[in-house]
Amino acid sequence: MYKILIADDEQKIREVLREYAEFEGHYVEEAVDGMQAVELAKNGSFDIIIMDIMMPRLDGFSACKEIRKFSVTPVLMLSARGEEYDKLFGFEIGADDYVVKPFSPKEILARVNAIIKRNQTQVIQNDIAVFEGLDINFTARDVKVDGEKISLTPKEYDLLFYLVRNKNIALSRNKLLESVWGYDFFGDDRTIDTHIKMLRNNIGEYRKFIVTLRGMGYKFEV
Repeated sequence: MYKILIADDEQKIREVLREYAEFEGHYVEEAVDGMQAVELAKNGSFDIIIMDIMMPRLDGFSACKEIRKFSVTPVLMLSARGEEYDKLFGFEIGADDYVVKPFSPKEILARVNAIIKRNQTQVIQNDIAVFEGLDINFTARDVKVDGEKISLTPKEYDLLFYLVRNKNIALSRNKLLESVWGYDFFGDDRTIDTHIKMLRNNIGEYRKFIVTLRGMGYKFEV
């Protein structure tokens, strides 16, 4: 049983998601705006937060940023807007997934199960990898560029760690979705490409190690 926080100002959406979640045996709490979502996240321990973007008082993006200041609880964003910019911004502030309305409640619950399963089964190895000025500490979950610690989103860390652990191996986009996000049916190529773009920007000149395999995927090549 998972403890799920559903934050959406539309009562009908909250009711539908609650019904499906409770049918699967999960416990659900609701928030009607971003401010309430942040307060509930501070005072309660949730396995995942389903967060609408367009909400009164405090929008979902702002609420997610506030929650990331004190919690690493996975956040699944809901939005009526499917522009790449919105998705990119959602991932940059720490969202784990992004779903465009209208959606299937079954799909949302499948994503919820995949995200939580991935978080619960992730194993961090006790080692350090160094590639020129790029230092990766798997145990501390730290990444340094030329001695300076950089800040990555949770999925950027996961993606970089997976690429490094499988260095010099060609990885398809589907394989990355399955291994890093924990599902292979609901994701799409843009999810991987967006995170690769963000990751490359963050590691600067060492982006050279992440090689694009045209029509296939990516490889961490050293």
